[in-house]
Amino acid sequence: MRKSDKKTDNAIRKVLTEACDQALEEYPGFKWLTHTVNYDRFPESLVVICVFETNEQITQVDIEEIRNLMQRKLSSIGINLKKAHKQVRIDSEESCEQQNNGNWSQRLNQ
Repeated sequence: MRKSDKKTDNAIRKVLTEACDQALEEYPGFKWLTHTVNYDRFPESLVVICVFETNEQITQVDIEEIRNLMQRKLSSIGINLKKAHKQVRIDSEESCEQQNNGNWSQRLNQ
């Protein structure tokens, strides 16, 4: 990872931590988030995964509102998601358990 990539990644982590804290307060069932990125194809390769406890909880929230939150936070550091509907994914612990035996590493690399 280049020095500039490391700096960008640290900035992404900072704003996504803020977004996570906000989501924990505002969205019942929200548990955590993570991101993946390939800096050779940045920012198109940036994907944020927002994880809820159950699939039912996902149906109870405004997914576009969550995507907008992630977009606003990333935009504050100059990162614009051109395809937020693909770059901000919503998932659940329940689905990971059912489909990947709880193996998030496997699930995120699919």
